[in-house]
Amino acid sequence: MALEDAKTEIDTAFTRKGLRGYAFENAFGGATSFLRRTYTKDLTGVDLAVTGVPFDQAVTHRTGTRFGPRAIREASSLQPYDPPHGWGTDPLEDMAVIDYGDLAFDYAKTAEFPERLTDHIRTILAAGAGSVTLGGDHFITWPILKAYAEKFGPMSVIHFDAHSDLWQDDDLTRIDHGTMMYKAVKTGVVDPKRSVQIGIRTFCDDYLGMNVIDARECHEIGVARIVEKVKAIVGDNPVYLTFDIDALDPAFAPGTGTPVWGGLASWQAAAILRDLAGVNLVGGDVVEVSPPYDTTGATAIAGAHVAYELICLYHWNKFRK
Repeated sequence: MALEDAKTEIDTAFTRKGLRGYAFENAFGGATSFLRRTYTKDLTGVDLAVTGVPFDQAVTHRTGTRFGPRAIREASSLQPYDPPHGWGTDPLEDMAVIDYGDLAFDYAKTAEFPERLTDHIRTILAAGAGSVTLGGDHFITWPILKAYAEKFGPMSVIHFDAHSDLWQDDDLTRIDHGTMMYKAVKTGVVDPKRSVQIGIRTFCDDYLGMNVIDARECHEIGVARIVEKVKAIVGDNPVYLTFDIDALDPAFAPGTGTPVWGGLASWQAAAILRDLAGVNLVGGDVVEVSPPYDTTGATAIAGAHVAYELICLYHWNKFRK
């Protein structure tokens, strides 16, 4: 939409003709759909659906990530005007990307939440679209992975995090953001030998066969070697990428429930994500953005950038391979 069309095309989150194209609108006004994508529940012809999951009842300490999807969407309004830097691609012109809104659930019926989320993602996948999910705490990744594994088989996961989320927990009814990857591996929805965790810097006594590039190794070997190792591990297997914002050092992302020093810098994360182009990415999420702990909004801005990079990776896999 050109600026001269502003009088007739008011708020493209509702009035866009078709599902492609950038939004040349004031960043400080209008609906806060992600990247000013069209808000719709109609998945017809959609390539990728961005959806929010405002759930934080699985955290071990500080709540607040229920406000993450809203904050990430608001931060994304700073980005909708041009193709993403460094990619040489035009994902919002080439793909039909929508904002599918948030998962609706009864906060007082927590036990029903996981299956409700799995079904939400099933609906998107059944329509032939992929998903990029805005969290919410990191528990949400396990129910999402269940839906993906139903379609693609055991998934390769590229997992950015300060924590492994592999602590032993054999009670599948427990809803805990620190044990979700343990359950994903144990239930067979994740293939650990073809998965990798990046940025880990907390204790874990059993990685269950997952490959790990911890934070210190990331700093020492550099971006090119990290990406080389990751691509060798996942191969051409379907990949789901989950990015816990606490993979970033608290200097770059203070607004999260369990911050840990010594993490990735924003530039490292950006470079790694960019250079992962070519992996068989079929979906992803960014989680653990907790706006109440960051008055600057920097953490939500980082989350919005990660989500846009996931869109770019998905576009590269679908349109550039």
